[in-house]
Amino acid sequence: MSFLIPESIETPRLRLRTVTDEDWFALHEYYGDVQSVKYTTLQALTEEDSRRTVGSIGRHWQRLGYGPYLVEEKATATVLGLVGLWYPKEWPEPEIKWALIRRHWGQGYAAEAARAVQAMAAHHLPDLRLISLIHVENQASIRLAIAVGATAEREMPFRGAVYRVYRHPSGK
Repeated sequence: MSFLIPESIETPRLRLRTVTDEDWFALHEYYGDVQSVKYTTLQALTEEDSRRTVGSIGRHWQRLGYGPYLVEEKATATVLGLVGLWYPKEWPEPEIKWALIRRHWGQGYAAEAARAVQAMAAHHLPDLRLISLIHVENQASIRLAIAVGATAEREMPFRGAVYRVYRHPSGK
């Protein structure tokens, strides 16, 4: 299948590529960590749930022609997490999501990857208006959204809590 966006993109430090079924184990470090998923899946996942979740990312790419990228450090091929386009059925609009493994937080990887995704989307999907849907207590993600140029637009109830929609700069 051909996708609407490139299957991989690179930054000075990172390689962003499509997720494979084999990536579930590395990503389980994120999905299995209660602190990492506090505002996303809301609870740590079992290995089997992580495997299914990673499989759903591949199906997202197949269904929509785009999806989140696996983020690797180029120098070491270390898996850092996921950053990319995400639009599950219950989301209000397509978003740029980020989900980094906790031991890689605070090193600028998420911002670098998010900026690369913004640039890629502006080029390949210029009409797509992107958001990030962030729990109002998730200060780290709020800081990241602002750092990559997103602006707070509105609050909304979502999954039994209050989330804020951050609008990314338009590709047009």
